[in-house]
Amino acid sequence: MKIIQILPELNAGGVERGTLELAEYLVSQGHDSLVVSNGGRLAEALEKAGSRHIQLPIHRKALASLAQIPRLRALFLHEQPDLIHLRSRLPAWLAWLAWKSIPSARRPRLVTTVHGFYSVNAYSAVMTRGEAVIAVSESVRDYILRHYPKTAPAKITVIHRGVDPAAYPVGLRPSAEWLAAWKSAHPQLEGRIPLLLPGRLTRWKGQEDFIRLIARLIDAGRPVHGLIAGEPHPKKLAFLDELKQLAETLGVTRHLTFLGHRSDLREVMAVSSLVFSFSTDPEAFGRVSLEAMALGKPVVAYNHGGVAEQLKVLFPQGLVPVGDVDAALAAATHILDHAESTAGIGPFTLTQMLESTLSVYQSILPTSRKG
Repeated sequence: MKIIQILPELNAGGVERGTLELAEYLVSQGHDSLVVSNGGRLAEALEKAGSRHIQLPIHRKALASLAQIPRLRALFLHEQPDLIHLRSRLPAWLAWLAWKSIPSARRPRLVTTVHGFYSVNAYSAVMTRGEAVIAVSESVRDYILRHYPKTAPAKITVIHRGVDPAAYPVGLRPSAEWLAAWKSAHPQLEGRIPLLLPGRLTRWKGQEDFIRLIARLIDAGRPVHGLIAGEPHPKKLAFLDELKQLAETLGVTRHLTFLGHRSDLREVMAVSSLVFSFSTDPEAFGRVSLEAMALGKPVVAYNHGGVAEQLKVLFPQGLVPVGDVDAALAAATHILDHAESTAGIGPFTLTQMLESTLSVYQSILPTSRKG
């Protein structure tokens, strides 16, 4: 088969990483993999893994982006892919309009993945127009059926995002070089219990609740140190200042470290005693929490969305009501006192995700084109 995946850019993010993982898998299975995006830091890794990258400016929400429709149409006609996989709304509209303009007998098959709880409107509806629609969690499937009732339930397949246990093994110990650099950079962690909240610095990711939790644990005499990994959007730097002010108000500035963006988040999780997911809006899936549990790390998370689906299977004692810092305090205290850990990721494996995606592709291809 020849498969084209389409997304805005190839920078950091769950959609981007999933695109790369699928592209590498397709190549390993003897298929031809192409990715269309505006490029980014992951483009080189994509090409090294055997895929082709076609760079088009399909990421801007501007009228000028409509000029990409004839370019995409020409690309589809030239490459003659068996299937196109759309992963994000703006590129999906451009690609769908290009696809729709091709005579039906010459069109490739069309798959969409709904990666999130998009705003409910006609703009988002394009993500339900695939001949097959992938939902990244049961929560996302429910969202599709509730808000887009014209979508036939039979064409929706739930494929949870997956993690490679070989890349995130239980009990991972970072290299001696990494540990030495980490200890040198963070002497404030000596003799402390590191607690980690990963995620972009934005109000709904729960950093404020995390700082309040750290303050409660310190007040209770627990020798913890909070780590916040993530950076704010360049236009929202003021929120970082708000978080620092909250830490100062609660008297925990010296018990809290803002790590910024980390390309070594796996290692940071490996040296943390407990990982948190405090998103006040539900996560469509929540890959980082799954990676933490793959490493054997206990997770305390708000009980909704895709993260709750993971913990209900893997670590139900870590679930607490949304916004309930008292419940989070009780759960964290119990987990730390009993040195609880997880034992892997059960069904949420990368292999399961990749094989299931390939099965969706094959289910809508003519028998003669399935490879």
